[in-house]
Amino acid sequence: MDLLFIDLLNKPVWTWIGFVVLVGALLAFDLGVLHKKSHAIGVAESLKLSAFYIAVGLGFGAVVWAWLGPQSGVEYLTGFVVEKSLAMDNIFVIAMIFSYFAVPPAYQHRVLVYGIIGVLILRGLMIWAGAALVTQFSWVLYIFAAFLVITGVRMLFPGHAQKDLSQSRVLTFIKKHLRMTDQLEGERFFVRQPDALGKLRLYATPLFLALLMVEFADLVFAVDSIPAIFAITTDPYIVLTSNVFAILGLRALYFALAAMIDRFVYLKYALAGVLIFIGSKIFIADMLGLAKIPPLLSLSVTLGILAAGIIGSLWKTRRAPA
Repeated sequence: MDLLFIDLLNKPVWTWIGFVVLVGALLAFDLGVLHKKSHAIGVAESLKLSAFYIAVGLGFGAVVWAWLGPQSGVEYLTGFVVEKSLAMDNIFVIAMIFSYFAVPPAYQHRVLVYGIIGVLILRGLMIWAGAALVTQFSWVLYIFAAFLVITGVRMLFPGHAQKDLSQSRVLTFIKKHLRMTDQLEGERFFVRQPDALGKLRLYATPLFLALLMVEFADLVFAVDSIPAIFAITTDPYIVLTSNVFAILGLRALYFALAAMIDRFVYLKYALAGVLIFIGSKIFIADMLGLAKIPPLLSLSVTLGILAAGIIGSLWKTRRAPA
């Protein structure tokens, strides 16, 4: 039992085990109970499932608040909000991937949920590496901050827009080095088919390729979100948990947001503002002689920027056809 209380990244081992068990139980419940049979997820079901995941994420934040104190609680909530808002931009890319591969709505949830497993591994490794860097070299935070400001400024210009997926070098490389079927094979990622010589071989389906591209998109967006959360807090436990719970909820919200994706015309500008603020507040704190900007102020400004972008978008497109 003493092993459960060994320190791991400044937290007892049991806290990490509890978090992993909780996430595993949520994924098992999602795949094994709620979506045991593949079906198209409507907006109403998407919103209900998203509300459930948001409630779980906020509930976990309440535990963090009671266990580690108000400052850690606010840092968790800020990280949760920032990660969820940045990941919303990923929805545009995921929608483009599903459209390119003509993935039916009934199979999209399967791709998204299985994609979470890869995201957990990738984010865990990136956060571990980031925590090690920040611990050994505190000046790395300034590099993260400068990167966020530069990324935010670039997002303000049209040249930052996503390119046609057919131009992706990653997609071209995978197609060249992976045996693939010409069409979807139901909800299967792999099938066995005879090759030109009649020998049975394992082939990947376009659904698996869509999964790989979703994973790659998550990796690209993690390059923005990981520095952003480290600019908020350097506690690896808060960084990882806020990231994971935000991602779990966003997958559920995808189907509702994808249905009205064209209405968020100012979302990218709001996200750019969030990145610029999160990055610049480290330099502002130094200029003011502060250890850091108060977490509650950071949360308030972040929510204000996002609210302005979302409300402004919905107002701008209020007369758009359904």
